[in-house]
Amino acid sequence: MNNKEAAPFIGVERLRIPIDGDGVTTLAAFRDCTLRCQYCLNPQSLDSNTLVKHYTAQELIDYVKIDSLYFVATGGGVTFGGGEPLLRSSFIKRFRELCPKEWMINIETALNVPLPLLQEVAPFTHQFIIDIKDMNADIYEKYTTKDNKQVIENLKWLCSENMQDKCKIRLPLIADFNTEADRKNSKKMLEEMGFNDFNPFSYIKNVNDYKKILGPKDEG
Repeated sequence: MNNKEAAPFIGVERLRIPIDGDGVTTLAAFRDCTLRCQYCLNPQSLDSNTLVKHYTAQELIDYVKIDSLYFVATGGGVTFGGGEPLLRSSFIKRFRELCPKEWMINIETALNVPLPLLQEVAPFTHQFIIDIKDMNADIYEKYTTKDNKQVIENLKWLCSENMQDKCKIRLPLIADFNTEADRKNSKKMLEEMGFNDFNPFSYIKNVNDYKKILGPKDEG
């Protein structure tokens, strides 16, 4: 990616402790996603009418570097979310090339993207925070409107590269879609693949309730 190329962001939020990775982090949320989840946390990432701010990699660095001291002192850095950040893997790679090497780069992803996009960022990613939805194919498709074959392929690739320790797996209980038993089955399947860091939580159906807790804020 040429450094002059800009990417669209729905929000950039500073001082997130400890929501998006180790230490103090800044969440940079891209627009666009491969999924159409029923209880989408950031539906504005899918709305073509949403007002977004465009940054080049260098412009984003210049914007978030105010917190560089916090990043370095706490082992934190920048977490890319969305939307689906792996759709912008070239941007993230360029950001890594330009930003201070002490900054950790984390990626919040559903992993439902072509494998080369994951491979482009895997070497320098400190942590993948993976919202797996559910490992059951039928539940996954009912909730996201997509199948999870690509997700499984990407998980297997991470295992083949011995990157399980780089991954935190989010295991949601999704009202009206899966059960506690389904979630336990998902965890068991993932443990058999070698993953061991899990974050169980429950989805909140009301989007406004989500935003009060986690929603990215555009500080631009």
